[in-house]
Amino acid sequence: MALAVQLSAGPALAQGTQLADWSDADLATAGALRDRALKGTSAYEHVSSLVTEVGPRLAGSPGDEAAVRWAMNRLGKLGFTGVRTQDVLVPRWIRGTTEVTLLGPAAQPLVAATLGGSIGTGEEGIEAQVVEVASLEALTAMQAGDIRNKVVFINQRMERTKDGASYGTTVKNRTQGASAAGNLGAVALVIRSVGTSDERFAHTGRMTYDVSAPRIPAFSLSNPDADTLSRQLKTNKQLRLRLKSTAREMPPAWSANVIGEIPGTDRAGEIVLLGAHLDSWDLGQGALDDGAGVAIVVEAARLISRLDRKPSRTIRVVLFANEEFGLSGAKEYARLIGDEQAKHVLAMEADTGIGPVIRLESQVAPEFLGAIEKMRAAMQPLPIEGGSNNASGGADLGPLRSLGVPVLDPVLDASLYFDVHHTMNDTLAKVDAKVLDQTVAAYAVAAYLAATKQGDFGRLAPVPFNR
Repeated sequence: MALAVQLSAGPALAQGTQLADWSDADLATAGALRDRALKGTSAYEHVSSLVTEVGPRLAGSPGDEAAVRWAMNRLGKLGFTGVRTQDVLVPRWIRGTTEVTLLGPAAQPLVAATLGGSIGTGEEGIEAQVVEVASLEALTAMQAGDIRNKVVFINQRMERTKDGASYGTTVKNRTQGASAAGNLGAVALVIRSVGTSDERFAHTGRMTYDVSAPRIPAFSLSNPDADTLSRQLKTNKQLRLRLKSTAREMPPAWSANVIGEIPGTDRAGEIVLLGAHLDSWDLGQGALDDGAGVAIVVEAARLISRLDRKPSRTIRVVLFANEEFGLSGAKEYARLIGDEQAKHVLAMEADTGIGPVIRLESQVAPEFLGAIEKMRAAMQPLPIEGGSNNASGGADLGPLRSLGVPVLDPVLDASLYFDVHHTMNDTLAKVDAKVLDQTVAAYAVAAYLAATKQGDFGRLAPVPFNR
């Protein structure tokens, strides 16, 4: 959800309004950069290397540690300068094993995943009657007597849309459902997967516990298995589930943000940031979430580094640690930059799969919306629509945005993304190289123009960051 903030022009406004945003040479270079990317990039090679050489990268795991080494090596080989890490303390959670069994006359195992951060059930497991509710709101409206000592089943389907808007309305079942159910005396929570696939892949993802609520184990069911459970409940209100999970929390571990730069020329102290997150969930390979994002920002910056006409500002790629389990890397980056935050002219993130880019949204001072429209025009003939000036920028940019850094949000087509998001089906087979190239083209044009623009994009009014 985008922050509602006041916008103000930055110190360079007076100068910037008297100058053209870009020279003809810069615009011509951006066009050539776009065309070069559309002919083919190395983005697929980057994501293939990451998922093949490293694999899943759950925060604090050996895979996460290997991903940091991979990123350092990759950025170094590609010619980035100032390649370095920022140490980040991250939570460590072990999934263990998961079993969910439907009992009764049509007894059968159900395809399920323990939600990230959930406690386990203990060796004895849990067996209890199931109560179906339509949503988190319906659950919170119930009485404790309806829920006590039962398994709550939140059965709300995520709808397929190009912009993934339905994710925001259903993901709260995952993040808040366990505490809402626990407060009413439930012994466990089961939700319909927050995803759009009708295949038997259960969706995981982070859940959180309210400190004032009893902790109960939480699971998701694949959409077909949620359908099965719901059908059974229509004819048998006494239906029971058996649940078992060996999930457990471990002491925090060290990970790292990985940073590399394409240095600017006459305004090298000013920064255009391209971000993605290096970690992933453990069920799949993390190819779309967020291996593709890593590949997009790395390749966009690499292509810019090969230009004869260099950017004025420095382009900084930040591969953030632990987005999935609480934005640890993003928060630490924002904490460490100190006064340098004022030198961050614009930030962009890639974290919705491969694309293509369908819309360009922003959150900049209103005086600079004309420049954003010129950016979009420079991306043509890519079919990218104009968007609002209320962009969120993405999860990892939240701490920066709260400090006043303007953001640009190339909105990616999410029509198919939530079929595999946070499931074991998030694999390299779902990555289309040509679609990835289109997305790289849009990011490269935007980053290059941000790094060559006369003047800046204003500043956002600082607001608290509460996530």
